[in-house]
Amino acid sequence: MAFDFATPVERRAPEGHYASQKWHRYAADVLPLWVADMDFQSPPAVIDALQRRVAHGVYGYGEVPASLTDALCQWSARHYAWPIEPEWQQWLPGVVPALHFAAMALTQPGEGVLTIAPIYPPFLAVAERTGRLAQQAMLAEPAAPGEPWQLDIAALEAAITPQTRLLLWCHPHNPTGRVWTSRELEQLAATVERHDLWVVSDELHCDLLLDEGARHQPLAAMFPELAKRTITLWAPSKTFNLAGLTSACAVIPDATLRQRFAAATKGFLPDGNVLGLVAAEAAYRDGEPWRQALLEVLCSHRRVLEERVATWPGVSLSAPESTYLAWLDMREAGLGESPAKTLLEQAGVALSDGAAFGCPGFVRLNFGTTASQLEAALERLDTLLKA
Repeated sequence: MAFDFATPVERRAPEGHYASQKWHRYAADVLPLWVADMDFQSPPAVIDALQRRVAHGVYGYGEVPASLTDALCQWSARHYAWPIEPEWQQWLPGVVPALHFAAMALTQPGEGVLTIAPIYPPFLAVAERTGRLAQQAMLAEPAAPGEPWQLDIAALEAAITPQTRLLLWCHPHNPTGRVWTSRELEQLAATVERHDLWVVSDELHCDLLLDEGARHQPLAAMFPELAKRTITLWAPSKTFNLAGLTSACAVIPDATLRQRFAAATKGFLPDGNVLGLVAAEAAYRDGEPWRQALLEVLCSHRRVLEERVATWPGVSLSAPESTYLAWLDMREAGLGESPAKTLLEQAGVALSDGAAFGCPGFVRLNFGTTASQLEAALERLDTLLKA
């Protein structure tokens, strides 16, 4: 089946019709390549399933169907050789709430929540929002332009104190696009065990590995001894462009840990989004052909971006190994303290500011858009960055 990833979809209609954070936050002449929200229509199988559910006409309180938990079990076994169970699954409206609930369930006020920057900005807010102690380590920067970011195990060890109780981990990594090596994950697992930490492993981008032959290894599957202390977060939102349907899953093998997490959510979460649950099941059951076609498009766009960045003086890119987000170092590009602000004001392209990820001078660029929209934005950036 052929899928259309080339035709732009109108997303800047009046807000009352298709209100979109990505397309309505900035002025109409700005091209948005910031938030992790693709510009492609979701898989036809998902759209069809939603249309059937909408046609039913009754949208009362729903519940997680056995067919959905079974679909995720099959997806996990087929793609990751991890035989998860239906009862391990705690479905909830989004990964960001799950980060906060994990902090409340597994730590006490004043205890440490550790993050490793640069990192998806909500990670950095969890401790403050839940009354915990914010702790932070840094990844090791590329040894040379174009080389990958790496886990700095010494920096991680140095950041751990007797107050540290919870590590928020991102695997694959947002924003650098790293797919962690077995060696890095082994070092991480040993550190977690040695310091008796809980782990939340955000694996939201695990279905979008870009390098041929790459395979995701869920942390709790790779190290079974960590399963009793690990919450794995999955969702179809990035893979199948379903973010607005707010449906995610915490996979928790240990029954006691699962109970603690579920108890922390009581009274804070609504029942499941009936349309989000339908979309998630359709995606996991029937979305694989669309996902494979998407990966080809994203690999092509990554090549285009790499070639273009190579022509921009003072800008470097460690090519992302996963997802549709590129992490650009613009500290030597002469764009001032906030390259993202300069590019917005002078080129009319909206990118994510690296300062929000813990790394000023960097920007994150979303290339999950049509080839024509990506080219239009890159031409604008050329005008400024080649000058």
